[in-house]
Amino acid sequence: MIDEPSALPVAATHDAEIDQLFGVNSPLGHAVGSFRPRQSQTEMAKAIAHAISHQTTLIAEAGTGTGKTFAYLVPALLWGGKVIVSTGTKNLQDQLYLRDIPSVRKALNAPVSVALLKGRANYVCHFHLERTLQNGRLTSRDDVGHLREISRFMKTTSSGDKAELSKVPETASIWNLVTSTRDTCMGAECQYYQDCFVMKARKEAQQADVVVVNHHLFFADVALKDTGVAELLPSANTIIFDEAHQLPDTATLFFGDTISTSQVLELCRDVLAEGLSHARDGADWAATVTPVERAARDLRLTFPQDIVRLAVNQIAPSSAFFPALETLKEQLDNMIAVLQKQAERADTIEQCRVRALELAMRLDAWNKPQTEEVILGQESVLWVEAYSTSLQLHRTPLSIAPIFNKQREGVPRSWIFTSATLAVKNDFNHYSAQMGLWDEPAQSWPSPFEYGEQGLLYVPNTLPQPNSPEYTDAVIDAALPVIEAAGGGAFLLCTTIRAVNRAAERLREEFERRKLPFPLMVQGEAGRTELLDRFRAAGNAVLIGSQSFWEGVDVRGDALSVVIIDKLPFSPPDDPVLAARIEALERKGLNGFMHHQLPAAIINLKQGAGRLIRDERDKGVLMICDPRLISKPYGKRIWQSLPPFKRTRELAVVQEFFSAIDAATGIPEQSVQTDEA
Repeated sequence: MIDEPSALPVAATHDAEIDQLFGVNSPLGHAVGSFRPRQSQTEMAKAIAHAISHQTTLIAEAGTGTGKTFAYLVPALLWGGKVIVSTGTKNLQDQLYLRDIPSVRKALNAPVSVALLKGRANYVCHFHLERTLQNGRLTSRDDVGHLREISRFMKTTSSGDKAELSKVPETASIWNLVTSTRDTCMGAECQYYQDCFVMKARKEAQQADVVVVNHHLFFADVALKDTGVAELLPSANTIIFDEAHQLPDTATLFFGDTISTSQVLELCRDVLAEGLSHARDGADWAATVTPVERAARDLRLTFPQDIVRLAVNQIAPSSAFFPALETLKEQLDNMIAVLQKQAERADTIEQCRVRALELAMRLDAWNKPQTEEVILGQESVLWVEAYSTSLQLHRTPLSIAPIFNKQREGVPRSWIFTSATLAVKNDFNHYSAQMGLWDEPAQSWPSPFEYGEQGLLYVPNTLPQPNSPEYTDAVIDAALPVIEAAGGGAFLLCTTIRAVNRAAERLREEFERRKLPFPLMVQGEAGRTELLDRFRAAGNAVLIGSQSFWEGVDVRGDALSVVIIDKLPFSPPDDPVLAARIEALERKGLNGFMHHQLPAAIINLKQGAGRLIRDERDKGVLMICDPRLISKPYGKRIWQSLPPFKRTRELAVVQEFFSAIDAATGIPEQSVQTDEA
């Protein structure tokens, strides 16, 4: 039974207070030097205050530059009661917790306590750190140095949050050995339970007025009851999702289930280590785990290709896959029998037994109808995904709407969904249907930017169809004169990794051949944060990236003046979940392309286009190379959903645009100022 959150004062209106708080002499202006009144921001804050006061739902789209963070924080801190703010990434979490919320709290003089809660993999675990220090299972010299740094860090940190330790990269493999997972946490049985950073963070979150989480944490918790959010939800009055356009994909990930051969191999590694440590005489541990490891690897090898995405009904009944899956289940059962006999020898062996049982249950349930699905009328698609060294078995819900609605049932509270990209030409139907937010109020507030003056949309005349084998080369040929005219400062956003690699190869050749002085940065050559820092510092660089650079990237000023998008971002046609969703829509008499693929592509494209103009002073060109924007009947719907840039198909107009910028700023052509913002 969920307890009711404490009642909020229901005010008829907070409009007058908000006008004052966001007005010319706003206290926010003293706390935040760059603050200035914006009508869109003020109106959005009023709508959110109304939703909070009346404990209702609001879908709020706010164009880039509106200042949506302050528009929701001000009413949340003043009238929100117990507030959970969920955002898209851990970086944005840190920004909210360390910068935005303290600024607003100080400006409003609001007496609210704030806590930051991340997933358990972000906190160093005392137990696993000690075990790693003792058994020394390290595979590289880097690991040894990193472990030394983590050990020092533990003596001074009060939070245990690995984000505070910049000397050890977030991607370092050592983190897997010094943090816990839901499977490997000892819970209250752990000798370090009283000092546990995860437990401390959860306790602080329970006591705080405002808790900052991320979407992965929120939905992992709702699905697994593991991350501390489930303990917060009952008492929360207000839930705010920032970057809410990411929710359908994140929720789909967690409301489904994924079993990987990598999980099986990790379990085998731990069984061997714990068996040899605590029950060496109890079993032949190598002979116990080896058949399971072999079965897991054999399951992967039933697909000879490197990358595979297939629905279960696309796998031939005569395939080796199904017998290999049965073999893995049998060998796992054999290992469980050994673990059961030895479990009382050590808590860690008992833990391995519990993990093995859960994996066996999930493997057994994967290809069977789920009782819960029948009750909820909830359909799933079963599919497999092969990578070079692992195979994943997925069960993915076709729609998260019924599951998410079940989470929102019960006590009244306010639910705010906000992002710069939720609508298709002011139509919220696609998003509402995905999230099950039918008949909920939705509003859009325009960006304060003068897009018609600040930007130009350029669709080249000469490109072939996107399925042409020479397409990426044609994109580079068309992009080069634009990059030259801009003096660098360009993002090239691609829809596939293959296109990223080919574009990088071509641009390297062309920059060298033409003696162009533009530093080239390519996704994968360094972490995203490092690449962006180098890009900003260079001022005239060209950065090539795929999906992870389409959103959440903020480069202001002259360092970025061209965003080139190679293709309209339609989901890959071999995606089994997409195919099943389209089939389900068509069974209802709807057009899968118009009702799902097109709106999803438009929202994604709006995110990519949103990288260009980030400030009132920014100017630049958005170059979309895909000829379907002009040639297809749906193209008009796409460009009408983009910011209202001036439009051209002529390269000469683009070159004149950059010449005019150079003339207006007195910069000689092709020299570049570094962004100091």
